[in-house]
Amino acid sequence: MPNPKHRFSKARTASRRANFKSVAPTLSTCSGCGASVEYHHVCPECGSYRGKQAVEKNAAV
Repeated sequence: MPNPKHRFSKARTASRRANFKSVAPTLSTCSGCGASVEYHHVCPECGSYRGKQAVEKNAAV
């Protein structure tokens, strides 16, 4: 496995880390209840995924 011959400077390391772009997750609306849901995730409110019931949610007592 190759190893670096020379040490990277602090400025080079810091500039690489400074260019990181954090992106907010893309949200959609649930077809069952209308809540905001991340793409490819089960709805936390009603437990449906792509129009079908995926997780059984208990009613509040």
